Amino acid sequence: MLLHIRGRGEFAHQHDAATRREIGRRLAALKGFRFDGEHDAGRDYPGPLYLVPSDTILSDEASALGIAGEGDLFGGVVPHAFVATKAITHPLVDPGAEAPPGWSHDFARHMEGAVVEGFTAFTLDDARRAALRLLERGPLRLKPVLATSGRGQVTVRDETELDARLGALDTDGLSEVGLVLEEDLADVETYSVGQVRLDDLLVSYVGTQGTTPNARGEAVYGGSDLLFARGGFDALLDFDLPQPIRLAVIQASQYDAAALECFPGLFASRRNYDVAQGINCRDRRCSGVLEQSWRLGGATGAEIAALEAFLADTGLEQARASTVERYGGSGRPPAGATIYFQGTDDVEGPMVKYAVIAP
Repeated sequence: MLLHIRGRGEFAHQHDAATRREIGRRLAALKGFRFDGEHDAGRDYPGPLYLVPSDTILSDEASALGIAGEGDLFGGVVPHAFVATKAITHPLVDPGAEAPPGWSHDFARHMEGAVVEGFTAFTLDDARRAALRLLERGPLRLKPVLATSGRGQVTVRDETELDARLGALDTDGLSEVGLVLEEDLADVETYSVGQVRLDDLLVSYVGTQGTTPNARGEAVYGGSDLLFARGGFDALLDFDLPQPIRLAVIQASQYDAAALECFPGLFASRRNYDVAQGINCRDRRCSGVLEQSWRLGGATGAEIAALEAFLADTGLEQARASTVERYGGSGRPPAGATIYFQGTDDVEGPMVKYAVIAP
């Protein structure tokens, strides 16, 4: 059986393409498949394939590729494009607000108490109404749903600033994928909670992610430090976790279950949820899921390292693994690390990306 990686167009960064290829090679080794490189839609493949896509796949596309369930890919399949984004995290400003086909009002009811306060809008008028309601309580964050790693997000403090920000928005696709408006939190700690299935092996994890300066001095993703358990989210809760981390796992598992129930046709072998905990403008501590990822992510190197460890030792019940990304020639990989990229990227300059499993 062949294992293919699959992307959409060319990567802007060499390190992303190199990382994706190495992930494909390592997954192929774990499954006993032959790694066959980039998938070619115009080629006729004689046998079944296992795909490692860089994006969440739509149901119609998955069907055309022969993907029938989570055992056929490392990633996820959704019935509508907006389901793969942070748009599903929040309700509409009112039941009569505009929404694309397939929108679930039930999802918001399932998530009460497990997300921070906010709304999703699919028109500028609905976005303005939602923002004015949030501004009555304090500042908000305006979040384009297709942006990653916090890019494109802005803080809005008053109506004048709101109108300027909404007027500057690129509204292409707004009616299909939406815009998120969310209360602004201070002193935020973000936890990563996730789950990965490879054949009969299921592992779940929780941990933190950090930032690091890139060559331009910008704070970008710098890696994740994760605790893994063999089994589902309940296996993590069997550990003696600090209360904030335990709450993050509970909220992420609630989000995961609600998404599977409210969006028929959704399935995923790789699931990741960002849970933010911080202080709102009323000096109240809040915790809630920000968004989901059912595709390759920054933590995937650590996920692969954990899968390798659990498959190598059937008696292993927990493990700790990390991913690290460093720029400018710093961050020499330790002995035993799996290096995903080490060299000079055309855009980012000198950098290194690696994963390491704790003893």
